[in-house]
Amino acid sequence: MNKKEIYEYLKEKNIWHEITEHKAVYNMEELSEIDMPYPEADAKNLFIRDDKKKNYYIITVKGDKKVNLKEFRKNNDTRPLTFASESDLMDIMRLIPGAVTPLGLLNDDELKVQLYLDRYFISDAHIVGVHPNDNTATVWLKPEDLISIIKEHGNLVKVIDI
Repeated sequence: MNKKEIYEYLKEKNIWHEITEHKAVYNMEELSEIDMPYPEADAKNLFIRDDKKKNYYIITVKGDKKVNLKEFRKNNDTRPLTFASESDLMDIMRLIPGAVTPLGLLNDDELKVQLYLDRYFISDAHIVGVHPNDNTATVWLKPEDLISIIKEHGNLVKVIDI
């Protein structure tokens, strides 16, 4: 799915969402220069893989939060972790660097990627802002709807404290 198809999908499913169109951004620093309606709910998404290239993960946290991969590994009983390559990102989710998003899982036909969503979005923010498979916009969703979309597609979703 591309950006337009994501918008159509959300409308068809009657899922509440808001859209903020903006210039292309490739990292959280660039995003911070844009006036966002819900800055407390901006999500940072890390595309991670294990050392055997068997398990892939998207870790979604609040934009200013740091993720310690060693601690994540220990807490979630994974093999050693590293960032996945640009080619893995394109092959699995058809995304470019800077456009990593849980909505990219809708392009994960083989269901290779698991989503780990920080509980913060449910317990504190009650909203989450993610790219619509394109880094020129942010889609604001209720976290429960995002989880439902990804689970319905067939990918594993875990909500944890990160």
